[in-house]
Amino acid sequence: MKLNLSLKSEVADKGKGFCYTTYNEYKAGGGNMNIKVTQQAAKKIKKGYPLIQEEDLAQKVDTNDWVTFTDTQGTYLAQGYLGKQNKGMGWILTKEACPIDHEFFVQRFATAKAKRQAYYADSQTTAFRVLNGEGDELGGLIIDLYNEYAVFSWYNDTLYHQKQPLVTAFQEVFPEVKGVYEKIRFDSNLPESQFVYGDLAPEPLVIKENGIHYATYLNEGLMTGIFLDQREVRGLLAEGFASGKTVLNMFSYTGAFSVAAAMGGAIETTSVDLAKRSLPKTKEQFAVNGLDESQQKIHVMDTFEYFKYAKKKDLQFDLIVLDPPSFARNKKKVFRVAKNYGELIEDSVDILNEDGVIIASTNAANVSPQRFQQMIEEALTKKGVHFEKIATYHLPSDFAVYPQFPEGDYLKVYFYQVKK
Repeated sequence: MKLNLSLKSEVADKGKGFCYTTYNEYKAGGGNMNIKVTQQAAKKIKKGYPLIQEEDLAQKVDTNDWVTFTDTQGTYLAQGYLGKQNKGMGWILTKEACPIDHEFFVQRFATAKAKRQAYYADSQTTAFRVLNGEGDELGGLIIDLYNEYAVFSWYNDTLYHQKQPLVTAFQEVFPEVKGVYEKIRFDSNLPESQFVYGDLAPEPLVIKENGIHYATYLNEGLMTGIFLDQREVRGLLAEGFASGKTVLNMFSYTGAFSVAAAMGGAIETTSVDLAKRSLPKTKEQFAVNGLDESQQKIHVMDTFEYFKYAKKKDLQFDLIVLDPPSFARNKKKVFRVAKNYGELIEDSVDILNEDGVIIASTNAANVSPQRFQQMIEEALTKKGVHFEKIATYHLPSDFAVYPQFPEGDYLKVYFYQVKK
């Protein structure tokens, strides 16, 4: 599915809604409930910061309707909503005195779509993000495109309560989307994944990324089979960075890094993940690309135990990919990126060939880029090796980051070349 680029102006013009000249006119027109915030919060809002925290509220309110935020004197600041999620208590949607209605959401979606025309024009990639929450000034909602199907991820109950006008606006701006699924990413009794409207997607739904095929499933829990934010890293592997190398892919999930490395000329890949589903899912990813499975190794086991196994067997690798979940637990260990990532680095050095490369990655938003680099380099220093950071990756451009909310750029991927 590709966007007709001749529609650029039409898309850009969609949803230019009505705004009131003054806040008094807006109130007279039937504005939202007023919510007072602290003076410190008011300063942040004026500077463009979009996230509302619990301590920002000068009053306790429970509502799932749109609200108007004011300072303690009642002066208008912005509009948005309150809805508890892992990031905070709510989001600013606009500083303008405009109704938050169908036309408002049409404009948001149209602007987001226009920003991603380069992706629509790329025939080698058919899966990407079309709305990235606060990065597209619609905090609490993420929408990913997989060929001609879309997946909505809802992050709080308030925005989900407003689902119908959002979906209706989406249908107007994205009429080419054949079917939609949704993921519920907040505490709820709702199914965590379900079909919303349109046609059912085939299973698997095979998408393309950098010319490589990946099997996805849009209605299997919260995951789809691929993390789209790692597209550029996989692209580098596919373009030849892994050529002639032996590759170890830890916390491999469905083996996407392994597939990219194999397509890019890796001699052999080894994928390791604790989940039993990783074996058939990884085999499927190799199969949809016509790759010989016998040249690839897949282990279903604890990753920390694999380090011990590899060391005992005297296995060595040229390239090791470390992309763990932010938090993981097994019978013996609790792993947290913020506390334990350095251990992964130390274990990797023991099974890394001379001049080998470690691709260190995390999506932990609670770990700053500076802290992540520090953890890696402290671990390398502890091992007594020489090292050089040779590449850095963050979120691709379809994962739009709001300028006044830099913590939204959660992905950190650092390439380190290690000389023993």
